[in-house]
Amino acid sequence: MTALTEFQRLEAQGSWRETPDARLREVVVSVGDSTLILSDPKSDTPLSHWSLPAVTRLNPGRTPAVYAPGSQGADETVEIDDALMIDAIERVHRAIASRKAHPGRLRGVLTMMAVAAMLAAAVLWLPDAIIRHAARIAPPAQARQVGEAALADIERSTGAVCTRASGQAVLDWLTPRLVGQDAKLRVVPGALNGALRLPGNLYVLGGDLLVGSPGPEAAAAHLVAARLASAPETTIRAALEHAGLQPVLRLLTLGRLPSGALAGYGEDLLSRPLARPDDTALLAALQQVGIGSEPYARTIDPTGQAVLNLIENDPFRDAVPPMPLLTDQQWLALQQICAG
Repeated sequence: MTALTEFQRLEAQGSWRETPDARLREVVVSVGDSTLILSDPKSDTPLSHWSLPAVTRLNPGRTPAVYAPGSQGADETVEIDDALMIDAIERVHRAIASRKAHPGRLRGVLTMMAVAAMLAAAVLWLPDAIIRHAARIAPPAQARQVGEAALADIERSTGAVCTRASGQAVLDWLTPRLVGQDAKLRVVPGALNGALRLPGNLYVLGGDLLVGSPGPEAAAAHLVAARLASAPETTIRAALEHAGLQPVLRLLTLGRLPSGALAGYGEDLLSRPLARPDDTALLAALQQVGIGSEPYARTIDPTGQAVLNLIENDPFRDAVPPMPLLTDQQWLALQQICAG
C-alpha cells in the first residue's frame, strides 16, 4: 500500500478467533500489498487472508484493537495490541477514505457551477430578452413617443422639422396612400438620401429629395421603400437597444423613456446606408400605389448600372400611371415646406 511505503515488512502478534465459538489462537499478523495475512507463528503457514481495505475495527479507541475481515457480522476476528500495526491499519483506512468521492462536495461544486452559469446567462441573455419584450408589447402611443424622441435626436444633425402649413397639409393628404392611415410623415431640411422609418410609424424624408427632383415620384417611392424595408417591431427594437437596459426598464414601469435616452441615435441612423427592400416586393408595391420605380432608382445610382432591374421593370415605363400623385400646386407647396 502506498500509505505504508516506509515499511519493507510489517508484522505483529495477534490473537485470532476463527469463529465466534472458537478459542483465541496466537497468530502473526502481517501486511501485504492489499491484504492482512494471519499466519501460524510456528510454521508460517497462512491461516487467513483479509482484504486490507475491507478490514473493520470493531472497538474504535480501545486496546487491544479488535478487527474483522468485513462488517460487524463477520465470524472471524483478530485482536492486536501492537501500536505500530494498529496505526498502520488506520493509516491505510484514512488513505482509502481520502480517495473516495465526496458526494456532498461534488454536489456543492456542481451547484455553484450551475448558479454561475445561470448568472452568466442572466447577464448575457436577460437584457436582450427584456428589450425584445419591451419592443414586442409597446402600444402604438408608446412606440410613437420613442419615434418622436428618435426624430428629436435626428434634428440635431439635419435641422428642425419643416413646419410650413401648406406643405404639411400635402404630406398629411399623401401619407395614407403611401405608408398607411396611422402613419405620420415629417420633412427635415438636411439630406437623408431617402426616407427613414422610425418607431410608431413615423417617417422622415430629407428635403434634398423635394428640392432636387422634377416631381414627387422619387420621394414617394423612397417612403414606400422605407415602409417595406423595416417592420414596426424592428424599428422600435433598434431604438431601445441603443437606449439600453435601464431606460427600457423605465419605459416598462413608467411608460416613457427618460430624457436623453436616445442621445446619439439620430447620428447613428444617419451614418448607416438606408435599408432597401427586395426589388420584387418594391416593384409590386409601387405598381399598387401608381408610382414608377425609375425616379427612385436614379436617386440611388444616376448611371442606372446598380439599379438596372428597377429601371427595366418599372411598372409604368411604357404607360402612364392611372392618376397623378400630386397636382402641380400640391407639388409646389410640398417643395416649399422648408421655406420661411
